[in-house]
Amino acid sequence: MSQYYESNSSKSSNVEHDVIMRGRKLVDITGVKQVESFDSEEFLLETVMGFLSIRGQNLQMKNLDVEKGIVSIKGKVFDLVYVDDNGDKAKGFFSKIFR
Repeated sequence: MSQYYESNSSKSSNVEHDVIMRGRKLVDITGVKQVESFDSEEFLLETVMGFLSIRGQNLQMKNLDVEKGIVSIKGKVFDLVYVDDNGDKAKGFFSKIFR
């Protein structure tokens, strides 16, 4: 499943960005500008600090507050990676996502 959500309030420059993980089973993220895509194995979020990829198993969106730019994800988290869209590594990453 892939859907697109965009936060209106996170476009201001003073929005904070936090990632809070609770036991690899729950991740709360603030400062989310939009949810680019997601499925049970990966979420790709655009945050005020860049793109964030969260990979895991049985991932589900537990909470989405578009106005506040908050996303909560539950499931087994394997990794969280910030992707720099200016580097070669990012080009390879995005080419894998958008095949």
